[in-house]
Amino acid sequence: MKKTLFVLISVLVLSAILLSACAAPTAAPTAAPTEAPVVTEAPTTAPTEVPTPEPPTPTPVPDPVCTLMQNPPTVTPGGLGSPENPIVIAFVPSGDTGKITKAGQGIADCLNKMTGLSFKIEVGTSMAASIEAMGAEKAQVGFLNTFSALLANAKYPGITPALVNLRKYTPGGDVDPDKDLAGQMEPFYKAEFIAGVDTGINSLEDVKGKKFCFVDANSTSGYVVPNILFKAAGIDPEVDFTYQFAGGHDKVAIAVYNGDCDAGVAYTDILTDESADLKSTYPDITEKVKIFAVSERIPNDGVQFIASLDPTYKAAIIQGLHAMTDDPGGKYLLKSLYSINDYIDVEPDYYQPFLEILVAAGVDPAELVK
Repeated sequence: MKKTLFVLISVLVLSAILLSACAAPTAAPTAAPTEAPVVTEAPTTAPTEVPTPEPPTPTPVPDPVCTLMQNPPTVTPGGLGSPENPIVIAFVPSGDTGKITKAGQGIADCLNKMTGLSFKIEVGTSMAASIEAMGAEKAQVGFLNTFSALLANAKYPGITPALVNLRKYTPGGDVDPDKDLAGQMEPFYKAEFIAGVDTGINSLEDVKGKKFCFVDANSTSGYVVPNILFKAAGIDPEVDFTYQFAGGHDKVAIAVYNGDCDAGVAYTDILTDESADLKSTYPDITEKVKIFAVSERIPNDGVQFIASLDPTYKAAIIQGLHAMTDDPGGKYLLKSLYSINDYIDVEPDYYQPFLEILVAAGVDPAELVK
């Protein structure tokens, strides 16, 4: 796996990408990305200061209702799905691994009660580790981020998506042209560029000579799309600024807040996202860290399966996850995991239009996994 992507995008190529179509399935409330990643930047004038709202009063955490489904799959003693040989679910470490582990275990326990299948969870040490776990069939189910799903399919074609997450859209501040979609269920998200308010950074060009934080080399919004945008703006991350991989979207925001990085990039809106919950630890984070640019729409992450998994097991897991979105306790677990609000069923080639956009921009997962 190459750690960095060296892509030089010409104006003609970028223009061609902007015309690419990438429609979401009709089940989605709003179409998935229809254009190549482009960036919207904040105006250079300072925004009007908005008072920090009072934190909401904590509400009791509901217990999930995990009722055994009708006609659950049959488990062979000692076979996959039995207590001796549990189905492994791989989760990527895109946020606080402690929170992901807690929510992931709750989801596995609920699926066990609903399906009769036994599960074990693994939170990868990196996004690449989760891919390899599925490729080696040491994990049968994955909650991979979008680019990791593309890489997994390129290297191990049997790993395909079955569900894509729907989330209440959280805009990247006032610079986001989709800010009016706040709170609506959407199958897309964006990359947001953030910086310390006193750094003087208001555009991608201002990052030159600064310290920058990416998330992970396999993070869609935390590296892949931002890297394309920097190249399109004539900025080479290998030359024009110093950077590091923080290892998580929340860690990028914390690094910028602490001044370890002048700027960084994560998903929208990492500063206010409920699952990351940074404001509980850093209540003034939105005062010290600002959003100065956002990307175009990126299709959401989802749930993937390996080809050899028993189809009845796969169907039961999908049914169970859908059931969790209809239950307050189940909703809480999914939201705590990766801010998941609902799912849509998708075909194995769901990400193909987005893949074509990346390839046209010079980022080909098939080449990266060689």
